[in-house]
Amino acid sequence: MTVSERGDRSESERGEPLVAIDGLRKEFGGLVAVDDATFSVERGSITGLIGPNGAGKSTLFDLVSGFHTPDAGRVELSGRDVTGFAPHEVAHEGLVRTFQTPRRLEGMTVRENMLIGPSGQTGESVLSLLTSPGTVEEEERANLRRAEEMLERFEIAHLARQPATDLSGGQLKLLELARAMMADPDVLLLDEPVAGVNPVLDAKLASYIRDLNDSGITFLIIEHDMEFIMGLADPIVVLDRGTVLVEGTPETVRGDDRVIEAYLGGGGG
Repeated sequence: MTVSERGDRSESERGEPLVAIDGLRKEFGGLVAVDDATFSVERGSITGLIGPNGAGKSTLFDLVSGFHTPDAGRVELSGRDVTGFAPHEVAHEGLVRTFQTPRRLEGMTVRENMLIGPSGQTGESVLSLLTSPGTVEEEERANLRRAEEMLERFEIAHLARQPATDLSGGQLKLLELARAMMADPDVLLLDEPVAGVNPVLDAKLASYIRDLNDSGITFLIIEHDMEFIMGLADPIVVLDRGTVLVEGTPETVRGDDRVIEAYLGGGGG
């Protein structure tokens, strides 16, 4: 799907649930990390997910993106039940996530890192390599062009030939976002995108996210930087002890006594 097609569809379908999270629960050795979490992410939104340390935010991301299987509850993506899908299957359905600590692939350049992003490539099958070499070669050329476009878009094209292990933390954040876009997602789950980055890159990342959102990408973002997330996301979902405490506009959330108590009282386990 092209950017313009996605943007047109996002405008026409804005307001409908793209991701529906219903009653998710996950225990680890008797510790309840996520407890009956229920909320939805509307198509075309930038939705923020906040909460005190230990509130279950990253675990919820793991459940939604297929890295953990919930003990109860379900996840729907565009109305389809994807509960228990493997991460690559969830990505194939249009949901891609990043991680709090960006993953740098050893022994690969920045460009090579980018080329592992696309899902469902013909060349992943040995049989296709033998029976459809022309198709495989055409896809590889298209992926290379797209990788170069994404590196340009996120202003790291000059690093394309460098080992990914040489990148700074902020550059890795940009690489991970660019690589996620290679999968042509409908929705991106970002886990603390500005953690540890300088204020200049902080502002750039906000601008990139807004631009991607304008082009039709839906976002669910975990972030501890309150200034960043309150200025970017609407609505905001507050998680505490694994369950949804409050959901609303930034203004509503900021003034809610329950949210203040959860943060100041150390609500998350």
